Amino acid sequence: MDTGRDVVHSQEVAAKIARLWQKRTQHALEHYGDRVGRALEPHWRNEGLLKSWAALANPIEGWRYAVDAAQRSVLYWDTLRERGTDFVESAVQGLKPVLHFDYETVLDARHFERPVNYALLRIVPPDGVVIDERKRPYVIIDPRAGHGPGIGGFKDDSQVGVALRAGHPVYFVVFYRDPEPGQTLLDVCAAEQRFVSKVRDLHPDSPKPALIGNCQGGWAAMMLASSDPDTTGPIVINGAPMSYWSGAWSEGAGDNPMRYAGGLLGGTWLASYTADLGDGKFDGAWLVQNFENLNLANTFWDKYYNLYAHIDTEPERFLEFEKWWGGFYLMNREEIEWITRNLFVGNKLWSGEVSNGHGKSFDLRDIRSPIILFASMGDNITPPQQAFNWVADLYESTDEIKARGQVIVGLMHESVGHLGIFVSGKVAKKEHAQIVSVLQAIETFPPGLYGMSITATEAGEHGPAYEVSFHELRLEDIAARLNKFGRTDEKPFAAVAEVSEFNQLAYQLFAQPYVESLSSEASAQVLRALHPLRVQRWAWSDMNPWLSWLGPAAKAIKADRKPADAANGWRAFEKSGADVLSASLDCCTALRDAATEALFFGVYANLFSLHLANRHAVREEAATHAAVDPRELPYVKHALAAIAEGGYAEAVARVAHLLERKGEPLLLSRLAMRDQLSKDYAQFLPPLPHDQWRRIRGEQEIIVHYEPEQAVATLPRLLADPADRTRLLGLIDALLADERVKKDSHTVEQASAMATIRNVLGEPSLLPQSAKVAPPPQS
Repeated sequence: MDTGRDVVHSQEVAAKIARLWQKRTQHALEHYGDRVGRALEPHWRNEGLLKSWAALANPIEGWRYAVDAAQRSVLYWDTLRERGTDFVESAVQGLKPVLHFDYETVLDARHFERPVNYALLRIVPPDGVVIDERKRPYVIIDPRAGHGPGIGGFKDDSQVGVALRAGHPVYFVVFYRDPEPGQTLLDVCAAEQRFVSKVRDLHPDSPKPALIGNCQGGWAAMMLASSDPDTTGPIVINGAPMSYWSGAWSEGAGDNPMRYAGGLLGGTWLASYTADLGDGKFDGAWLVQNFENLNLANTFWDKYYNLYAHIDTEPERFLEFEKWWGGFYLMNREEIEWITRNLFVGNKLWSGEVSNGHGKSFDLRDIRSPIILFASMGDNITPPQQAFNWVADLYESTDEIKARGQVIVGLMHESVGHLGIFVSGKVAKKEHAQIVSVLQAIETFPPGLYGMSITATEAGEHGPAYEVSFHELRLEDIAARLNKFGRTDEKPFAAVAEVSEFNQLAYQLFAQPYVESLSSEASAQVLRALHPLRVQRWAWSDMNPWLSWLGPAAKAIKADRKPADAANGWRAFEKSGADVLSASLDCCTALRDAATEALFFGVYANLFSLHLANRHAVREEAATHAAVDPRELPYVKHALAAIAEGGYAEAVARVAHLLERKGEPLLLSRLAMRDQLSKDYAQFLPPLPHDQWRRIRGEQEIIVHYEPEQAVATLPRLLADPADRTRLLGLIDALLADERVKKDSHTVEQASAMATIRNVLGEPSLLPQSAKVAPPPQS
């Protein structure tokens, strides 16, 4: 150990942390000043100043505002009373899914051989919605992260709603408040496998079910698909954290503070301790409180002021959302420990280090169905880096994605927050509706990494219209774009993992037996009832006799409501004051997050450099040397070694890549035409499953990319059977004679490639007449 070098490095780290903390603090204060200025500007401009004083001096306007404010106050507190009463009644009756749609239970996993608190529901289509049982069924998995299920079908414009309106059967995976004794996450995964198998049995004539995973349900869907790849269809994961150490580390607005929580709390031991206090059950209210602590302004002011300011229209929406937000669910200790040790702190899901319980590990590369990743730049719980970086961790390069026949599509929203990805009606009508419309087309894509773009066009009679296009991307470029600092900020998390393991063992050895001996079901229920999020609900409900006057008073006010006019000057003062308070709380949040980040890196960056840096440097150097020449990568070498091997399927895939347009977006209209052509000329195409066809196309694309001349020269060896050669040239002739293809302009490169292929395989004019196939009649 070089002590002098370590001391110098520690000082460099401290200086960098100090600079970053200073920039974050400066940005927070500047943003606060801008917001306060915008809030107060209407009152200090010349005309605004006169108007403000006039409002203060007008007793009639003041009286009207005072009456309005008093009435709104009573209605506001009565709405909170309703929230608390709903909470108590739901807790007594048992929490239920907050689904907007009717449903029927298909399977209840509480009665399985290994029971778990999960069930499979079939969504009953509302009146006027017609379902085609032959269409692909959708299976939606909601997050189990403290709240209850149903947010994916929370309203008519939701994931459930858009799939139903498109005519698809929809199933929903829900869970109950209390876990079954001894259930584990692997038991849950096995139960979900049975759910998907049941859906396939119910729809034998349909394509494989599509899995829609929201947040935690996203990595649950990925585990399910990797352990049973033959059963599942396309997978859509929305705001799902897969690379837990990643984040939007930058020198600008700020970072994503939730990823630092594990390190600052000492690792996973606190989750185990909390579960032990709960008599072996972890209270999901603690997870919800973590979410609330991320945004102090919204938690303590914004959502309540919005209710108060719009008390005549907002209560219904507020109560509906709070019914879900305030429904707290439980996990077994084994479940929360598995999640924190393998995912939150360990970050092992993508690495293949997590056992699936059957002697193997979850390997996400086993997934053979297309994967659609939907994330948002405005999400501070699952930033885009956490949603996408696992792809760069799992696959060495774009070529490996292609060689494995995988299709991965990324969709990015610019601003919506984490909950908005699942809850927003605008997102449902735009992003989720377009995802539903393109899943079938995505299954026909050549393997690779794609970006999905949705552009608004002229609205039609049924509302907004959108055009969808896809651009092929390079994994190396996307990883660099998302992580402009090369992910150096993720290295200290390796130190967090090791400290966490030490603390976990220490807790299990020295404290856990004592905590368990003091815990009981009775004490656990008391602790859960006294959780701050529960207290603020049941304490302000009909259980409180001091609130018995609120209901009648609110009813009387609604009958004689006298709202102040929107132009009332006092309302403008109120709004400005509310904006200033919101800005102050946001500033506090930003300053806290800056300090949190500085503390985290101050501790763990030094621990990493002192104890783990050399080990990681050796790994990185070996990985760098191993990836110097792409041709030496095993999957590339395997593909090139088989350049002269294969048959008709390989020949069709190779010719398709030789004639492919380069660098142009794939418009949905063009994809639809391609799909129709595939159906019209099905007799010329090899009858292979989508996943096998994608793997062949991926290998052939690698061959065409690295050895284009040899790819053409060896085509005759793939078509050793004259009938196969005749069949392929017949396909080319038929496509070129098709009016739909003629309308699509061809590039010089495509014409040259076509001439080369014809020279190698023989002129079409020399083929027998049976090979000349007329295009199908146009409808």
